[in-house]
Amino acid sequence: MIKLKEKLYEKIVVGRETVTRLVKEHGDVKIGEVTVAQAIGGMRGVKSLVTDISYLDPEEGIRFRGYTIPETLEKLPKVPGEEMPYVEGHLYLLLTGEIPTSEDVHEIAELFKQRQHVPQYVIDVLRAMPTDSHPMTMFSVAIASMQRESAFVKAYNSGVSKYEYWEPTFEDGLSLLAKLPGIASYIFRMKYRSDVIIPGNPELDMGGNFAHMMGVPKPYDDVARLYFILHSDHESGNVSAHTGHLVASALSDLYYSISSMINGLAGPLHGLANQEVLRWIQGVREKMGGQVPTEEEMRQFVWDTLNSGQVIPGFGHAVLRKTDPRYMAQREFCLKHLPDDELFKYVDVLFRVVPPVLREQGKAKNPWPNVDAQSGVIQWYYGVKEYDFYTVLFGIGRALGVVSNIIWDRALGFPLERPKSLTTHMLEEIVQQQTAGV
Repeated sequence: MIKLKEKLYEKIVVGRETVTRLVKEHGDVKIGEVTVAQAIGGMRGVKSLVTDISYLDPEEGIRFRGYTIPETLEKLPKVPGEEMPYVEGHLYLLLTGEIPTSEDVHEIAELFKQRQHVPQYVIDVLRAMPTDSHPMTMFSVAIASMQRESAFVKAYNSGVSKYEYWEPTFEDGLSLLAKLPGIASYIFRMKYRSDVIIPGNPELDMGGNFAHMMGVPKPYDDVARLYFILHSDHESGNVSAHTGHLVASALSDLYYSISSMINGLAGPLHGLANQEVLRWIQGVREKMGGQVPTEEEMRQFVWDTLNSGQVIPGFGHAVLRKTDPRYMAQREFCLKHLPDDELFKYVDVLFRVVPPVLREQGKAKNPWPNVDAQSGVIQWYYGVKEYDFYTVLFGIGRALGVVSNIIWDRALGFPLERPKSLTTHMLEEIVQQQTAGV
């Protein structure tokens, strides 16, 4: 048996006992209240989902299995000769909660290499689509087209026990994740690089092979590794993660679930933020005549922007109350590899100017930059200048966390997700009843 699967089973046994005990002995314990504003406002802040894969700490930022971003990047095994860790090792951490050994990482890397071949019919599907199709549409369709490969569907149709649902889901997860870089790079080369396709290199790790198939030289392989790890998970309540979780709760297989996840990620209020920030920064540069402004000049520009009723994209976060550690990880990379890049210089000035201005304005709960404030700038610097493709990169990373969550949902027997709705008239009645008693 695969060592990762053995380790995962050990964890599942303990996890099942914990969930059973919590429901049986403490099922009536209340964990929060829901307000009218939360019910109408997209359930923001409602504590109603369970995941051990990651947690968004308001002060520390995202924690992967308890590890902060800096700890994760420090502790995971590094690709020999490179700065960044194996993405395969990060998957091991998300699934098991443990830092993998080099042997553990190499096992997953080999499994990915064995499963990374993209079926010809997927290529045929992509080529049959209109050439002006959005890359996220193509990515979603390609993933859904592989549903016929699902080990879970075959096992379910053969009557597998519900206690074993996680095993074929695990197999689907490895197979799908292994293929995502190949599918994404194929879409990129077909759409944006004159249809010159670069075959994969079976000697390379996931991040290295992706950069190779994209046709972007070093250190873009480390950019890919960093990008996939930083975007891999963000609790379960964001649109992409929640969509994947919701669809999977109906026992839809991973191909349906991750395709749906991609569809959620494609929305302009979710996955498109990085390209919107890049477009805004380029607009700032144009307004300033291509000259990198002084801090005082940028401060005046920021105030003018805010006073005109506009926002500063890339700053602020719904939960975080400090600079997003994902931003800082990218900033450190930029300071080392592209300190003289003109666009990064704009990012650098904004980093020093915007937070004090937003604090002075007093409207933003969090004046600090988030992950999207410079991720697009890095892609642009390395020649990936096609805005629409940025969210595909996001999707590869996010799939790591969502696949891990779904495997655990199946292992712990989490049920079909089905919250209850109220009418606005019912809400008005509840408000009247409660205010009448005041």
